[in-house]
Amino acid sequence: MRYRTGPMVALAALLCIIPALLCPVPALARTPALSEAAGTYDISGASQIRFSVDQIGGGGIRGRFAKFSGAVRIDGRKIGASTVSFTIYPQSVSAAEERIENFLRSSAVFDAAAYPTVTFRSTAVRQTGADAVIVDGMLTARGITHREQFAVRLQKLGGGTIAFNVTGNVYRSRYRMDVGTPIYLNVVKFDMDIRAVRR
Repeated sequence: MRYRTGPMVALAALLCIIPALLCPVPALARTPALSEAAGTYDISGASQIRFSVDQIGGGGIRGRFAKFSGAVRIDGRKIGASTVSFTIYPQSVSAAEERIENFLRSSAVFDAAAYPTVTFRSTAVRQTGADAVIVDGMLTARGITHREQFAVRLQKLGGGTIAFNVTGNVYRSRYRMDVGTPIYLNVVKFDMDIRAVRR
């Protein structure tokens, strides 16, 4: 006896698909826009301030700062009028080994005893996307000030808190920290996850 299975199989498949079609599809998470984040925020201790200096042939120095402070003011109507201020305390630097930490704090690098802070003050903010800006500003380290630039992208917004990722490269020779070059490269790479709380 021959069975006509084709129509039955198709009907069964359709019955299986219908419930899935009737179920609501979860909406994709939407990246918040900077204009939605208008306000003034204090940078939280939950932030991660990471940096690295590469070495020829591989390896290098990786570290972070445990103590910092700062504020972000976002102008929702005119993002370019927003401001950033940030202070790092180099005495709080941490690395893979204690000897590296002591070297970074010494007069050869940060000279933390004589210059206990590294500061950044924005001078211009240029919007590059709904959730992204380029921030120009003046960075002061070891009593020397130069203009630097950082890329900022908004990651999360809600519950009175805000999260950014901030990246940028700084030439350490500009601040008399070029010890070890050219074995250790002149560029310090910053990769920072900033968390801030609305005032």
